[in-house]
Amino acid sequence: MDISSLKKLALLGAHQKPLELSSVEFATYIDSSQQTAARKLKALEDEKLISRKILPDGQLISMTKKGIEILQKELNDYQGIFSGNGNIRILSGKTITGLGEGQYYISLEGYRKQFIEKLGFDPYPGTLNVRLDANSIDIRKKIAQSIRISGFTDQNRTFGKGSCFRVRISDIEGAVITPERTHYPEDIIEIIAPVNLREHLELKDGTNINVEVIK
Repeated sequence: MDISSLKKLALLGAHQKPLELSSVEFATYIDSSQQTAARKLKALEDEKLISRKILPDGQLISMTKKGIEILQKELNDYQGIFSGNGNIRILSGKTITGLGEGQYYISLEGYRKQFIEKLGFDPYPGTLNVRLDANSIDIRKKIAQSIRISGFTDQNRTFGKGSCFRVRISDIEGAVITPERTHYPEDIIEIIAPVNLREHLELKDGTNINVEVIK
């Protein structure tokens, strides 16, 4: 797999929008012959890391979801190397709007007391929802959610238990909370924190975000 050429295309913007680029131009970017550049582009296309549309004077190149995920994995690896901790784990995805249930459940005293006791902070009444990319889904599955949140009964209604693990986003430490539901989506994480993360980090739906898993 030619990560170097894939990275160069991303640096030129192919991961964000279709990039008009001839093999002659690409050759100058990777310091090779036109034939070598054309061969590399063809190989990336065959591996379904890019898609191409031939134009009269060149081609439109777009990075596929698979290609972006490959580079995201590279990013995670390098973050682990240069952080001084080879075991660092980063969950990456895009912010999305949740169903609005987070504010209600986080505010329940039966849960809130446990968050304060077990996580060390009083959570803002609401969650930040992130849809994970494919590589991050696999990483998440391997994370031990060792902090248990007990269920309780309040006014004859029973509220279920859950689990969580600590995370950091930028300068804020929080936690990913997972209700114990049979069909909870594996590609969605809900993050609680002592502040409104959307406002604090100026996030909008569709914003790319990296969430560092901490001990």
